[in-house]
Amino acid sequence: MLPGPAPCHDEPVNKPIGYWLKRLDADLEAHLDGTLARLKLSRRQWQTLNVLADSPLLPDDLAETLRPFWEHDDAKRERELASLVGRGLIILLDGRLTLSEQGRALHAAANRMVDDARKELTAGIGYDEYAIALSVLERMSLNAERLAR
Repeated sequence: MLPGPAPCHDEPVNKPIGYWLKRLDADLEAHLDGTLARLKLSRRQWQTLNVLADSPLLPDDLAETLRPFWEHDDAKRERELASLVGRGLIILLDGRLTLSEQGRALHAAANRMVDDARKELTAGIGYDEYAIALSVLERMSLNAERLAR
């Protein structure tokens, strides 16, 4: 039996994982920003609402929770948070940031849109494939974190 053709360097498997991670992140950002723009929210603002929907947080705890999404851009994080506060979506209650009733309503609407977007983005991907991809990415991230110490 003759061996098959040599792999083409343009095949997806021959691109480094960093390429696919950056491309996916950029594509996710563009798709979700376009989806959320209908509610006048950015992806980062939605993530902020999403975190606060779980429970109120001290401002420093919110900043730490959202740190991986902001790429050390504290000024942008502060502008986005100020925008949410200015729109009355987030309030300060007993020293903790929490969603207002208006914020909860907008978060619920945004979640419905994000759920629909996720279904579109994962079309053709089985649950097992998705779970494996997440597991691999998590392990690689933990390895990279350990190696960076």
